[in-house]
Amino acid sequence: MELNTIKDAFDRVAKKQKMSYSKSQEVIDQLVQEIELALSKIHSVHDTASQSDHKLILTELKGKLKEIAPLSQLEGAQKELNIALSKFTKLLEKSFNPDISKAYRNDFDTHMVNQIIASHLYREGLFDLGDCFINEARETKGAELKFPYLELYQILEAIRSRNLEPALNWAATNRDKLQQNGSDLELKLHRLQFVEILQKSGRDEALKYARTSLAPFASIHMAEIQKLMACLLWAGKLESSPYSELLSPTHWDKLAEELTRQLCNLLGQAYESPLGVTIAAGAQGLPTLLKLMNVMIGKKQEWQSMKQLPVPVDLDREFQFHSIFVCPVSRDQASEDNPPMLLSCGHVLCKQSITKLSKNNNTRPFKCPYCPTEVEVAQCKQLYF
Repeated sequence: MELNTIKDAFDRVAKKQKMSYSKSQEVIDQLVQEIELALSKIHSVHDTASQSDHKLILTELKGKLKEIAPLSQLEGAQKELNIALSKFTKLLEKSFNPDISKAYRNDFDTHMVNQIIASHLYREGLFDLGDCFINEARETKGAELKFPYLELYQILEAIRSRNLEPALNWAATNRDKLQQNGSDLELKLHRLQFVEILQKSGRDEALKYARTSLAPFASIHMAEIQKLMACLLWAGKLESSPYSELLSPTHWDKLAEELTRQLCNLLGQAYESPLGVTIAAGAQGLPTLLKLMNVMIGKKQEWQSMKQLPVPVDLDREFQFHSIFVCPVSRDQASEDNPPMLLSCGHVLCKQSITKLSKNNNTRPFKCPYCPTEVEVAQCKQLYF
């Protein structure tokens, strides 16, 4: 069931609720108006009116209230709302299976799950909550999970205050690892610091900083250093120079993002929270697993014991981290024992399919199942993803 259908049903319920509220308010206003009118009549003739006059006024009020029939009007509006709400509830029950316990395998490593949750809390900056979770879960390595992200948030907080010293110190400490990863993060930090000094302290201080901090990068990043040196000619008016883009606030945001990526990379962690990615991917794959569960239950088979799912689970590209090849002939997924092989015609099959087509004869040519070309096994090359 598409979400648009559910949204339409919800909008109908919301519309009925507004109509019910408006009708109720209208009826109440009518009642209040008639009662106030009757009270006004009673007060106006209070001194001279007899008891019979009061009874007449009350009798008229009773007749008008009966004509308004408030209960009938309120019951009608409420009935329409209840019908719409009942249909919406049934649609939700039909669209969403409240019991998903049979759509997953209950073979989790509790210790690993606890670490993933704690890491997620720490990387989100929820340090108090992470500490509480670690204590209640009785995990002994909470400090090891917390410290890197605590350091990260301290650095990011300093960057938001336009203080690059903590970031520069971290980059200097991890210089060798950053270079191994091909990152020029340290140079970008020094570039931003150079621009800040040029803007706030002037040409002389900026030149002094360049000689001590930018000189080590000159052999590899000469073009970048020359660009920064040209900025010295525009001291005090850099915003109107050809290099004004160096003053853009986006440099600070991008630098904070890249520093976060590099720190996570050095920790062996992904930039995106593994817990967040898992939940998002699971939400996409869950409908397929629930359908499979219902089919297997109908056939009285247990799918959780299968080594491979009998149906594909389609996920968006953001959740596809590794290339997967499925042989178009055998429909088997490639593996180390059954790798993908490139035929001389350009088509790709798994090794086992090629073995069957060639009847296990390396010199016997066979016809490609997708074009008229005849291929020999010796001409096939293994592909690596």
